[in-house]
Amino acid sequence: MANQGNKKEIIFAPLSGKVTPLENVPDPTFSGKMMGDGLAIEPTDGKVVSPVDGEVVLTFPTKHAVGIKSKSGIELLIHIGIETVSMDGEGFEVHVKQGEQVRVGDPLITFDLQLIKEKASSHTTPIIITNGDRVASYEGTEDNTVIAGESTLLELFLQGDDVPASNAKEKKKAGQGMEYSEDAEKIVAAVGGLENIDAATHCVTRLRFALTDEAIVDKDALENLDIVKGTFSANGQYQVVIGQGTVDKVYKAMVHETGIQEASKDDVKAAGGKKQNPLQRAIKTLADIFIPILPAIVTAGLLLGLNNILVNPIFTDESIIEMYPSWAGVADIINVIASTAFTFLPALIGWSAVKRFGGNPLLGIVLGLILVHPALMPAGDYALAVAEGNAPTWNVFGFDVSMMGYQGQVLPVLVAAWVLASIEKWLNKRVIDSLQLLIVAPIALLVTGFLAFILIGPVTFTIGSWITDGLVAIFEAAPLIGGLIYGALYAPLVITGMHHTFLAVDLQLIGSTGTTFLWPIVALSNIAQGSAVFAMFLAAKDEKLKGLAGTSGISAWLGVTEPAMFGVNLQYRYPFYAALIGTAIAGAFITMGNVQASSIGVGGIPAFLSIDSSMISFLLGMLIVIVIPFIITLAIAKRKIKN
Repeated sequence: MANQGNKKEIIFAPLSGKVTPLENVPDPTFSGKMMGDGLAIEPTDGKVVSPVDGEVVLTFPTKHAVGIKSKSGIELLIHIGIETVSMDGEGFEVHVKQGEQVRVGDPLITFDLQLIKEKASSHTTPIIITNGDRVASYEGTEDNTVIAGESTLLELFLQGDDVPASNAKEKKKAGQGMEYSEDAEKIVAAVGGLENIDAATHCVTRLRFALTDEAIVDKDALENLDIVKGTFSANGQYQVVIGQGTVDKVYKAMVHETGIQEASKDDVKAAGGKKQNPLQRAIKTLADIFIPILPAIVTAGLLLGLNNILVNPIFTDESIIEMYPSWAGVADIINVIASTAFTFLPALIGWSAVKRFGGNPLLGIVLGLILVHPALMPAGDYALAVAEGNAPTWNVFGFDVSMMGYQGQVLPVLVAAWVLASIEKWLNKRVIDSLQLLIVAPIALLVTGFLAFILIGPVTFTIGSWITDGLVAIFEAAPLIGGLIYGALYAPLVITGMHHTFLAVDLQLIGSTGTTFLWPIVALSNIAQGSAVFAMFLAAKDEKLKGLAGTSGISAWLGVTEPAMFGVNLQYRYPFYAALIGTAIAGAFITMGNVQASSIGVGGIPAFLSIDSSMISFLLGMLIVIVIPFIITLAIAKRKIKN
């Protein structure tokens, strides 16, 4: 309960949308509260307004963040989306200037929400109190949704007047030279010196380095510096969290004192990308293609799971529609809605892939639809038609070309999308602007279409069949070992980003066989990470750790494991290892039980909706990953956590 003698400050919602805890923000700077406490909002429109009466203390060239100082001295950072700095201002418009006075509800920034969803890693927007030393306590809103400029987001109870307006350690200056020059020199030394820095820049909260060798970074020396709030590595960049306003001064001091060359975000991104090997670049490309279409796939999987409950006997000998025939029509409609994303999967992949490869995404949609045109015979039926000797073909100058569709297939459209984008870009450079509409798209689509049916489709379909048959053969020959290994390795794959590769494999399995045996293990891995972090919640004495563990555990059980993994489990290590052990055992168990999923749905506890066969085995697997990681983590935590 707050001290009634403390002054009260109301922080209104700067955006309209759904309120979510900071722990759910997919960035360790915010989920780990390195910058300070607060809340986050998943916006439903593209408008940011002032949450207080006060002064604009920070705008940024990339327009993705703004800092506000209230009249009582509370400093707030509104950071629109995650990794939006890489958009370099595209889709953003700032309506205020630094030093300008604003009132609650005044427009600060407008942005293209859909563009952020497509180009950034998340549209979730943290609202951070960056000088939390002035706050005695606070209460967050209990509403699930808020309206910009109208709804109360936070109620703050401020410290007494003896508390300085800003953190003293952020006002520290070196005895000589520029402000923060000594800190800047220590940061450069801790990251391995000038010879280890390929490029360096900063965003609104952190320094971003592309380093030659991250292994020689002295992380302890960095985090012992007063101005450093945390460090982490992501996407080929080593990031040092400083804080809004201060980070700009530290960067200027670093350039001035050490002679390091200023670099743009693109320079650092390019330098970091050069360190990635071909496998890492391929994995990142797959992630860039599949992440934008994941909401459609997961939604379809969830709805197919609902349909499974209606049409399949689960706990009785009869299904719901057999017991209640009036539900049959409802089940059919749900099935049509749910299966559309999988039926036209090449169109979704074509849109995202062509966009990623630098072409016109609308042509990617058309390319995907060409590959599933109703005039084409689906691949499963085509194989039977070939065996019977009546498979349909085109005669192209004496050559027979198969009239086969690629419904549910991944590889054909991926390769064809790259070819389409490459042809389009080549033509755009050589065709005059006035003729591009008449020449570029028709030629690119026509050439790619012929190549897709004559060469790309048959070759990649064969490769996809080899991958599918190989995985099925391995898991059939040694199901216990296959499930054990995949269960143990999946969470480490998430850390490296390689798990995106297996999303394509899952989709390939579903397209070829109708089910996947890999995704159920993924769902159990989510639950295991949540179970381990719930044990940390029970054992923790520190209130900050307890709060982070509780909210991230719920998130993991609903299929989002990053807050639990990066915020708690990897930090303490033994919860992470306990989750791996539980997932490995459960993976072996459900693979032996031939558990199959008919779709990719919501991970974690809701995953049972997508299970197509052996439901009892899957539920027992869920019990394993709930109990084993929890017990192991709790037993170790009781000994290790003393206070």
